[in-house]
Amino acid sequence: MHDAQLILDRCDELAALSSHADYLERVHLSPQHRAANDLVAQWMTEAGLSTWQDAAGNQCGRIEGREDGLPALLLGSHIDTVPDAGRFDGMLGVLLAIQVASRVEPGTLPFALEVVAFSDEEGTRFGTALLGSRALAGTWDDEWWSLTDKDGISLFEAFQDFGLDPARLPGAFRRPETLVGYLEAHIEQGPILEDADRRLAVVTSIAGARRFALTMHGKAGHAGGSPYDRRRDALVGASELVVEVERLSKQGGVVGTVGKLEAFPGGVNVIPGRVEFSLDLRAEFDDDRDAVLAQIHAAALEIAARRGLEFEQHEIYRADAVVCDLDLRSAIEAGIRATGDESPLAFWSRAGHDGMAVVAATPIAMLFLRCAGGVSHHPDEAVTKADVAAALEAFEAAVRAVADQHAL
Repeated sequence: MHDAQLILDRCDELAALSSHADYLERVHLSPQHRAANDLVAQWMTEAGLSTWQDAAGNQCGRIEGREDGLPALLLGSHIDTVPDAGRFDGMLGVLLAIQVASRVEPGTLPFALEVVAFSDEEGTRFGTALLGSRALAGTWDDEWWSLTDKDGISLFEAFQDFGLDPARLPGAFRRPETLVGYLEAHIEQGPILEDADRRLAVVTSIAGARRFALTMHGKAGHAGGSPYDRRRDALVGASELVVEVERLSKQGGVVGTVGKLEAFPGGVNVIPGRVEFSLDLRAEFDDDRDAVLAQIHAAALEIAARRGLEFEQHEIYRADAVVCDLDLRSAIEAGIRATGDESPLAFWSRAGHDGMAVVAATPIAMLFLRCAGGVSHHPDEAVTKADVAAALEAFEAAVRAVADQHAL
């Protein structure tokens, strides 16, 4: 249990690196990101890895295999957070990976072992997720350079402020021939494991997600002086659509969420003339997700026409579903069996992860561990030391199972 306690203590240390005194928030290319990279690099060095920060701000470490320069099995997760975050989402996976690396004797594996702490999975600062892993996978879009944060600082400027050269970003790209695969350990962010009274599970696939900025346009007017039959209330129309999102998502077996909604002009005695809101839609299969999206769009147009409103929809993010590699999944299953669980649970991830981007460069697989109440993206995130110990044992055994596959 010593290693598990060390991992939990390090989660506490990382959680102290926050831009806010009252809650945890650590965003891409911030001073807190710099401090977290430095701390993670220190722990990587102590584990015997050679370390570097890549051209995208990801913190990396490497142990050579039986020969120098072999392709690498990549282990990792992310160290950025959402606002008012918990201390295990992402961070726990990075620390598990470092501790696995500390148990590997250099020069013994048929591949190199690398650990990566991705710089931006959540997209909190610039609104586009997976920036760190997309840079590594070679799927960077130069249009992102003009993205701005809440203070008007562009991503291009933030790179320079952090000491990175935007022109050197392609240096973060890892060619497929340099990688064996990618394994990530992560809290489940859901209740399936806890409900089943199980510690660990293998992930079969990662949900395909699409996100949209929606606007319902109406006409502002005096709350007292506007008869109902003449109102073009954008908020009532938007609210009706929110209810339809829930109904259609349940009916279609997908997960739809409206997480933001803001009415303008915002007066207590003014009929809202415009409402801006969001839609996050995800499913195990892209076809199911897109079919429900079409139904939601049709419902929005019907609501708008019936109420004398106008509806706009703009896609701001898309990551299609990713199926985990069968060979790497079998290694994760072997790792779970090494903990004494002879029949590992397997299910799909409703949440997105860096593997959705990394798969463009190399096959991926994931290990889930139980989190209390399925709570995530919240300070109440919690794991037990015993579960962390089991996850560490399983993750190490999975790496060695991949080594056995490559020794054949």
